[in-house]
Amino acid sequence: MHQECKLSIITINYNGLKDTCELLETLPLEDNSLEVIVVDNASKENEASIIEQRYPMVKVIRSPQNLGFAGGNNLGIKAAHGEYLFFLNNDTVLRHQTSDIRPLINRLESSDKIGAVCPKIRFSWEHHPIQYAGYTPLSPITMRNHAIGFGEDDHGQYDTPHPTPYAHGAAMMVKREVIDKAGLMPECYFLYYEELDWSMMIRRAGYDIWYEPACTIYHKESQTTGQTSALRTYYVTRNRLLFVRRNNRSHTRYVTYLYLIIVVAGKDLLKHLLQRRTDLAKATIRGILHFVKL
Repeated sequence: MHQECKLSIITINYNGLKDTCELLETLPLEDNSLEVIVVDNASKENEASIIEQRYPMVKVIRSPQNLGFAGGNNLGIKAAHGEYLFFLNNDTVLRHQTSDIRPLINRLESSDKIGAVCPKIRFSWEHHPIQYAGYTPLSPITMRNHAIGFGEDDHGQYDTPHPTPYAHGAAMMVKREVIDKAGLMPECYFLYYEELDWSMMIRRAGYDIWYEPACTIYHKESQTTGQTSALRTYYVTRNRLLFVRRNNRSHTRYVTYLYLIIVVAGKDLLKHLLQRRTDLAKATIRGILHFVKL
């Protein structure tokens, strides 16, 4: 099978058995041209064994510790045999199985310069509004950008493939040769910003990233709690500064630091205090201090 394997689908499970199983139910597990790998990132219960029992055709890797998004995916990369690697959040689902994936492979095969590709991503709730149809570039000072089409109903207005500066971590397919050249996902982030940094690594290696709307993935992100958790606040605060340090080599880097610490973090602190969320205020301060210690 390994010699014939063209595609490896990799997903991370962390205390998310229900979502992971719902994803696996939408994958073409019987297709011998692909392999499916689930990396269990040290879930509290032994969810890996449950997945192995329910889906014997799936390769399950149980990590003894939570390695974060990048570390878990890197475990999957090292175990994968595919020419193309498709990284899917475990809270995503496909609707049309193999026919939905093929356009991504076709896009990668259309040019040696294309190293990674992302599908259209729509939320799975209500009328399935668009989450991602490519990204705009990050501002060099404010580090702000936006996902094209975010929140819009899908009327086919973003059905033209195009290059995009960054891949979306919920669903991205990458050529094996690109990973060999650009390197594995950066594990220094643990949560948030890994795919943006990896996109920068891929582009520095000489490859383009594309958005391919002929494939659509549905994302249950809105059902995930913790959008205002202390954990998220800490990592977003720390990691946007870390991203600047790793990717902004120009003289504007220190201006960006000042903007992110004084304006952005300052505004966040004020908001948290007004909302009496001292846990979030402390997480913001910890994120800044831990970045400075780096």
